[in-house]
Amino acid sequence: MGRSIESVRQGVNETARRWERAGRALRKEDRPYAARLAEMARAHTGEGFYAFDDPLEAAVFSVLLELVKERDVDP
Repeated sequence: MGRSIESVRQGVNETARRWERAGRALRKEDRPYAARLAEMARAHTGEGFYAFDDPLEAAVFSVLLELVKERDVDP
């Protein structure tokens, strides 16, 4: 019998796919930013798998972590 409960990793990937679809509805100049958010959400799915029970929380944590890293790198 298969899994009936989605893993956090699967949930993050599904959230990122929804964010990508939503990005296609945005203005052309905003689409790359939506794609970047989806990429950021997926950046730490392995770690999120161990640390969170909620896929959305894992995705948001990943995006925030990537934003902080970018802020610290850019002068």
